[in-house]
Amino acid sequence: MQREIYDEDHEAFRGSVKEFLDRSVTPYVETYAAEKAIPREFWLEAGKQGFLGLEVPEIYGGSEAGDYRFNAVLFEELSKVNAALASCAGIHADITAPYLVELGTDEQKQRWLPGVVSGEILLAIGMTEPSGGSDLAALKTTAVRDGDDWVINGSKTFITNGYSADLVLVAARTSPEKKARGITLFAIDTTLPGFSRGRKLDKVGQDESDTAELFFENVRVTDAEIVGELDGGFIHMMQKLPQERLGCAISNVAHAKQILEETVQYAKDRKAFGQSIGNFQHNKFLLAEQVTAIEVAEAFIDKCVVQHAAGELTPVDAAKAKWWSSQVQNDVLDHCVQLHGGYGFMNEYRAARAWRDARVSKIWAGSNEIMKELIGRDLGL
Repeated sequence: MQREIYDEDHEAFRGSVKEFLDRSVTPYVETYAAEKAIPREFWLEAGKQGFLGLEVPEIYGGSEAGDYRFNAVLFEELSKVNAALASCAGIHADITAPYLVELGTDEQKQRWLPGVVSGEILLAIGMTEPSGGSDLAALKTTAVRDGDDWVINGSKTFITNGYSADLVLVAARTSPEKKARGITLFAIDTTLPGFSRGRKLDKVGQDESDTAELFFENVRVTDAEIVGELDGGFIHMMQKLPQERLGCAISNVAHAKQILEETVQYAKDRKAFGQSIGNFQHNKFLLAEQVTAIEVAEAFIDKCVVQHAAGELTPVDAAKAKWWSSQVQNDVLDHCVQLHGGYGFMNEYRAARAWRDARVSKIWAGSNEIMKELIGRDLGL
């Protein structure tokens, strides 16, 4: 089905992103996976091409596109390479940077945003804790006032870009008696005394992503590192989560769509019992089902992108997009593995890696069960 949400400017931008990926990224993705990290060279080159500042005002070096469809194009193309690339770039440019742009003071923007845009300051966001999971209101990291300083203690886990980030946006409890209404966001320079990182976590998939645990032991910051309102962090996070979930949905569908297209070609090329395996009725019907599932999911996500670009996407519709796209992604990729036969279980095949990489999409950015809970509450249940 012909998509209608992108115009010539978006497609020209897509061409620029694809050219960058073909030249500077795709030839090196095996190295990324082996080193369990996306190198700084990627960030610097992406910054040079203007891909990290789509939401950043021009005065700080960004392009201030003012149209979320450009973000969508970027993450579709990144996802075609692999899921980790879109995840890491998304955390930096699409999830964390908007907090600084929309909530930061003029001084904070001048201090951080030029480096964010250039790729010299890599961002991460520290929400999830070892005991908290999707329950952000239950976080235990604390920030206690001590004179003019705040002293931060606690830990975060499963932090994308965590091992290499230069600046981490950290949610900490500043007023315990207020519960969810007593959380504040701090931008923490990772060179500060008391900050440390654990090992790169050994994940099932997305080897290219440097996911890590972060530790804070008497880390001292001042009011100048508070992002947004004191005790307003939980509300800020809730306001930003729809964009994070939409970004996940865009990547989920684009990732699965690319591998499905490659699997259709594999089904044409692979011979068994004297014919292409795609000619067997079961496989033909199965591929027809998966192509339909992707296009239907893509149509809903496209509608969400348009609504978000207009400032109209609701948290409930973002939750629908997130859980449904991740379910479709995982179902489609599981069938892609099956169609590859034994080769589908080999890491040298993209279908196998994509299958591993996709499993986390039903867990992160709020688990699918939490998404259904949000939708159910909206039904009055």
